Amino acid sequence: MVVLACGLLGTAHAADSKVEQKKAEVRKVSQETLMALYKADPEARSAVERAAGYAVFSNLGIKILVAGSGNGKGIAVDNTSKHETFMKMLEVQAGFGMGVKKFRVVFVFDNQKVFDSFVNSGWQFGGQTTAAAKTTNKGGAMAGAASVSDGVWMYQLTDKGVALEITAKSTKYYKDNDLN
Repeated sequence: MVVLACGLLGTAHAADSKVEQKKAEVRKVSQETLMALYKADPEARSAVERAAGYAVFSNLGIKILVAGSGNGKGIAVDNTSKHETFMKMLEVQAGFGMGVKKFRVVFVFDNQKVFDSFVNSGWQFGGQTTAAAKTTNKGGAMAGAASVSDGVWMYQLTDKGVALEITAKSTKYYKDNDLN
């Protein structure tokens, strides 16, 4: 009985350790992404810091002939409480093409209501949403970001820096139940 209890404790500890490793990796990629964004667009730092919250995702998409898909992991951070919510994303697309695309996304939420909705209800881009980057009355802080919804801004980074056009095709963002 004692051996069985010790074995179960060891398994539980190993599982906790694996979860912590995955969280640490998501945090690391998130920080690297933010640093790359701030280097490419220095005004983005103040936008992220003044926001109600932000979310950072690293995505990998693959398209072969007429179908494509992508997935990624990320983290949403409430700037007031500093609470972290680990999340996943899933993308499905149709249309002719071929290739692999790796990109990172940073969402900036203007207010607590839209941040909470994103975290608690998930979020989905429908159809073929494309938003061109534009400057608004927010001054230069959001100059490299695209408005993708009321109160939500999105920066998309590629290996070449901030993307000038942001596209999402049937993309779902939701809580990662394994890491929360």
